[in-house]
Amino acid sequence: MIVQWYPGHMNKARKMMEADMNLVDLVIEILDARVPLASRNPEINKMAKNKMRIVLLNKADLADKAVNDMWKKYFESRGIGVVMINSKNKEGIRNVLPKVKEVCAAKIERDRARGIKNRPIRAMVVGIPNVGKSTFINAFSGKNVAKTGNKPGVTKGKQWIKINNELELLDTPGILWPKFEDQNVGIKLALIGSINDEILQVEELCGNLLVYLYENYPELIKERFDITEDTLKPLEEEQDGYICTKESLLLDAVAKKRGCLKQGGVSDYFRASNVLLEEYRNGKIGRISLERP
Repeated sequence: MIVQWYPGHMNKARKMMEADMNLVDLVIEILDARVPLASRNPEINKMAKNKMRIVLLNKADLADKAVNDMWKKYFESRGIGVVMINSKNKEGIRNVLPKVKEVCAAKIERDRARGIKNRPIRAMVVGIPNVGKSTFINAFSGKNVAKTGNKPGVTKGKQWIKINNELELLDTPGILWPKFEDQNVGIKLALIGSINDEILQVEELCGNLLVYLYENYPELIKERFDITEDTLKPLEEEQDGYICTKESLLLDAVAKKRGCLKQGGVSDYFRASNVLLEEYRNGKIGRISLERP
């Protein structure tokens, strides 16, 4: 499966962000805590190479807590300020402003030494599609100033949001980059909803997810879908002219558990895949990280 999505508006947004980079002191990059590396846009690193940086690991409540702690140490060891947040319930939001002040302490002191008073820190908020930028801005500002949605491409333009006398945010559209060199990155971004679902081969995508869950979170899918070692017993056997694979056997188990059946009791892999994707994205299976440092 080849995953690639870079509509024309993203290139336009990238050029706009690049031009606006000289207006800000700080770049606040929002990443998905389940895939912190895959959700880091390399284009942002190029644009913001001379700017102070903060990373917000959003949707931390959906990711494995032990792995979250590993990622926090990973970024801090590289000199990057990091805050774990869940924008939907505002968890961790109160820790963002102190982190901004900490990272920008030298700049604040320079301004003070020059007699510059009451000049707010200006920060650009960046991230890939559907990572939760607008939800964060609304939670952080305490008002609904940014349009939100559960699909990529909701934020179309830029806008300035005044948080208080100390900080102003520049909201920007979520953008990807022209080509995923590693297709595993594309698959991870598709799983978290940063790729347009309409272009995906959802059965293959969910087959990949189930194999990962079977190998890394067996207790969660045993509880959720009754998947055990016995589920894979027919592996590599031929049934009705088809060779059983891990992906097909695991998806078959999900289909039967969720009643996704066609006429004659045949498993409907497409329906089962969409059910699985919805349950994964909403944390119904459990706290799952798709990457580790």
